[in-house]
Amino acid sequence: MMDLGLKGKRALVMGASKGLGRSIADALAAEGAALVISGRDQASLDAASRELVALGAASCVGIPADVAEGEQMDALAEGAIKAMGGVDILVQNHGGPPPGPALEVTEELLTTWFQRIVLAPVRITNKLLPGMRAQKFGRVINVGSTGMAAPIPNLVLSNALRASVMGWMKTLSAEVAHEGVTCNIVAPGAIRTDRSLETAAGLAKRSGKSVDDVIADRSKTIPAGRYGLPSEYGPLVAFLCSPQAAYITGEIFRIDGGMVRGW
Repeated sequence: MMDLGLKGKRALVMGASKGLGRSIADALAAEGAALVISGRDQASLDAASRELVALGAASCVGIPADVAEGEQMDALAEGAIKAMGGVDILVQNHGGPPPGPALEVTEELLTTWFQRIVLAPVRITNKLLPGMRAQKFGRVINVGSTGMAAPIPNLVLSNALRASVMGWMKTLSAEVAHEGVTCNIVAPGAIRTDRSLETAAGLAKRSGKSVDDVIADRSKTIPAGRYGLPSEYGPLVAFLCSPQAAYITGEIFRIDGGMVRGW
């Protein structure tokens, strides 16, 4: 295994008890990083923490936090600093919004999900950036979506709000690059997670098809011919968190099996 130089680095991975967040935590644990993971269920976090230490994490603490609550983002940042003595790596990750077309979006839905998709990452990043800047090393990773490049039908909330995050991350990356802090987005396409299966189930219900048929149909539009696995996502994030990736910032990396045809 390539040594990424992450042994002892301190990482806060949000939404890490399952799915893409867990894939990232697995990859960082295998490199010997110290971890704080967040989610909404303490029991799930405790179980994941034990497994991550067994994988090689220097330490792992689970702190429950809901991205819908700004004060909990503050408490999560403070808890991570207390648990590890500081944070070198922040992975912004959260559950996606419900599907729906642009014609049916409401101000209430936009406001609710603006808090979760845009304000929560901004708030916790602002809490942790001073420490990263002071030590001249930091990594900020956002778990995005291919909808940032090619809006996905019936996912207007994700398409619209993640575009805001993209603009903020690009702007921020230029402001802190000279201080050793990088900011990048890793955008998944069709990865076999609970979220993608939920989306497939919604489409199946509307179309009268089975979930398996919906997945098979979508797989035909992906050059790789299949959905990706969560384990195929985390390793790239781990590399972007490493010292070797110090000259990579302000970028979006898609892991989508070639689904988005434009560069």
